[in-house]
Amino acid sequence: MTDHTAEQQAWAAALHAHGRRVTKQRLAVLAAVERNPHSPAEGILAAARKELPELTAQSVYVVLSDLTELDMVRRFEPPHSPALYETRVGDNHHHAVCTNCGRVEDVDCAVGHAPCLTPHWDEHSKPMTIQIADVLYQGICQDCQAKELQARL
Repeated sequence: MTDHTAEQQAWAAALHAHGRRVTKQRLAVLAAVERNPHSPAEGILAAARKELPELTAQSVYVVLSDLTELDMVRRFEPPHSPALYETRVGDNHHHAVCTNCGRVEDVDCAVGHAPCLTPHWDEHSKPMTIQIADVLYQGICQDCQAKELQARL
């Protein structure tokens, strides 16, 4: 670990706190996810290989699984897409996905009363305590809307 950035130091401390060793592979994957949020494992592999060319696909999948279990990385699965990863964890944010180009944007959770955290249970349900609500917004991003408008002109 030659580049001791504050980010790497924070990741190293978090790994130690979870009883994990700080390895080149873990740091390369964390850096790749941080630089490329909402990327699939293959994209993370390509980005991490710029820093660590010998990194294998298997290593990336193992590290991503471990980091997800530790809540250092968040995994989410938009429809019709492979799982995507990000380092924004610990909050209840949601995602908006463009149905044309697949672009993903973070959407903060509603402030104040969050109706998505208060489900309505019918008489056949077995209610549970909700801890996280995962909302996915789907629509068309402004770039795709502009392209569609240009194509019509």
